[in-house]
Amino acid sequence: MQSKKGVIFDMDGTVWDSAENVAKSWTVKVQEAGFTDKIITRDDIQRNMGKTMDVIADNLFPYAKEGEERNALRVACENYENEYLRLNGGILYDGVCETWAKLKEMGYHVYIVSNCQAGYIEAFLDYYKIDYGKPEDLVEDIECYGNNFLPKDANIRLIAERNGLASACYVGDIQGDYDSTVKAGFPFIHAKYGFGTINTEVPFINSFDELIKVVPEVIG
Repeated sequence: MQSKKGVIFDMDGTVWDSAENVAKSWTVKVQEAGFTDKIITRDDIQRNMGKTMDVIADNLFPYAKEGEERNALRVACENYENEYLRLNGGILYDGVCETWAKLKEMGYHVYIVSNCQAGYIEAFLDYYKIDYGKPEDLVEDIECYGNNFLPKDANIRLIAERNGLASACYVGDIQGDYDSTVKAGFPFIHAKYGFGTINTEVPFINSFDELIKVVPEVIG
């Protein structure tokens, strides 16, 4: 029997850029909470992409009282963000769906693991009408910090174990993605077009469709 191989993807800066619309949705909830002079910008969101939601809230809401008030604002932003993205989407990088389909044809299985809140990945998939959740679907399984409060390395391992992967790689764009992948024990592919740099030489792609060539070089 042929061993099962998986390609696990980060979201922000790897598959799409949702920073502009996330910022718009968060600004709505921040101002509704009474902070009418505060605006969340695209740069604010991009600087914090890849961090867990509690850390992002601490970074972006220093004006909200630490504890219940800040947590309530974070939850309001998360929930409205999911609704907003499900209706408005983000910027999907060129060739994502076509490349996923080609990888599936080549015998690879596609997954997503992110540090996002619960519902975020589903909002992305629903907006672009990407089938997910079953072996025959384009994206077979997803996991995130918001579902189980586990760090990314644990969720990478969880996806691999849950889906019986004999080998896998992770595709991400920032140093934290690389560090988590190394900790999880898998090879890493850097999406150099994304939001960050990596402090060591690793296999990389300059555009999403380059995965067709790079994935076989990394995991066979």
